[in-house]
Amino acid sequence: MTTTQTAARQGPEALVGRTRWLALYVLCFGDLLIVLDSTIVNVALPSIQADLGFSESSLAWVVNAYLLTFGGFLLLGGRLSDLFGRRRLFLFGLALFTLTSLACGTAGSQEFLVVARAVQGFGGAIVSVVALSLIMTIFVEPAERAKAMGIFGFVLSGGGTAGVLLGGVLTDLFTWHWIFLVNLPIGIAVFAACLKLLPDDRGDAEDRNLDVGGAVTVTAAVMLATYALVNGNENGWTSGETLGLLAGAAVLFATFIAIEARSASPLIPLGLFRKRNIRVANLVGALMAAAMFGWFFLLALYLQRVLGYSPLEVGLAFLPTTLIMGFESIALSDRLVMRFGIKPPLVIGLTFFALGLLWFTQAPVEADFVADVLPGMVLMGIGGGITFNPLLLAAMGDVEPTDSGLASGIVNTAFMMGGALGLAVLVAAADSRTETLRDGGDGPLAALTGGYHTAFAVAAAFAAVGALLGLLLRPVTPPSGEPAPDVSG
Repeated sequence: MTTTQTAARQGPEALVGRTRWLALYVLCFGDLLIVLDSTIVNVALPSIQADLGFSESSLAWVVNAYLLTFGGFLLLGGRLSDLFGRRRLFLFGLALFTLTSLACGTAGSQEFLVVARAVQGFGGAIVSVVALSLIMTIFVEPAERAKAMGIFGFVLSGGGTAGVLLGGVLTDLFTWHWIFLVNLPIGIAVFAACLKLLPDDRGDAEDRNLDVGGAVTVTAAVMLATYALVNGNENGWTSGETLGLLAGAAVLFATFIAIEARSASPLIPLGLFRKRNIRVANLVGALMAAAMFGWFFLLALYLQRVLGYSPLEVGLAFLPTTLIMGFESIALSDRLVMRFGIKPPLVIGLTFFALGLLWFTQAPVEADFVADVLPGMVLMGIGGGITFNPLLLAAMGDVEPTDSGLASGIVNTAFMMGGALGLAVLVAAADSRTETLRDGGDGPLAALTGGYHTAFAVAAAFAAVGALLGLLLRPVTPPSGEPAPDVSG
């Protein structure tokens, strides 16, 4: 039996040297499939609509069906991995995501595609949440963990841009079916590698009783809230449907808290939120996601609707941001964390985010890419490359190994809900400002651009508030044993 096979049959501590880094790369490829899906499908929506005959309203379900199950099962998927084994859950989620990608790619009707997308979202939630948990358990030495988190953070931050590029290429050269079918060879290869590389843990939690009541109520609450947020602008924020869904989500969440407070085996031990870094990091993560999701979506619209870029050109325009994020995430962010702790890099990174967003509030109707767009892309790349690593370490670093899956579920849910809420708010702000400018006599392109300016300003405020909250994080101690300098002032 080889060393790799032996390690795969033991716990995370059995992975040493090259094997653990190979495991990291495999986990990153698995999670990359999920991150790509967040943008690659959007590029192909017009082709899907034309081929399968979706109406404008029903087409949204190609995205919404995925988002509902993805967001709803993050917490449950993370907790199940703690209870019954991370490797087992990761392989199950990966297999489900890959098989449903085949189903989506061969779909011949609207109903079949929407159902397949819903099941795909469930598999995607499990892969996304368990990948981060596995990395935290495989890498326990602080310097190695910081390096691993930097690489994983690059996958999270750069995968969306890669999805736009890949979606444009596949849709232009082939058909929309290939945006799903491309997942098959990658999924199969990752599954085979995981069988050899991932530790075969059986779950660390002492009590394997599943809190069914808590699981049902929190999953339903997140799904209702997600549906209300992604459809709020279309249905109206004061409509009976939106308010009813949000009220229902609030009631379910209150019920969930009551169940957890009395449960002997809670799905989420409420004491976890007594830890300051967990509270702050998840709030900051939600604000960062709100700013970043909105920036990506609205800037893509600006490039297409105002400047006339094709989908492929939009992907190429985001490439500088991705390259800078990749360099910093892999070569710099871990060194910053080990030298200064988690707080200074996080605060500085979010400050760059805010500056980059403010740059785009000045983007003109007739813009030159190098002079008017590229500087903002560079600022966003610097901010993203610095921020993801300390944010993930802050959200995950204070929990016991038995709760790492749960902590991953919480931070993933914070990102997802923050992004959904932020995007809804920013789109509403952009639409409202655009309508006001049109009523005031501005031309169509000038009004659109003015609306985007307002949205970018609000997004910059999200990032700035996140930077201020980051000052509340507790300093960490590097492996040398010397306290990290607290430069928060």
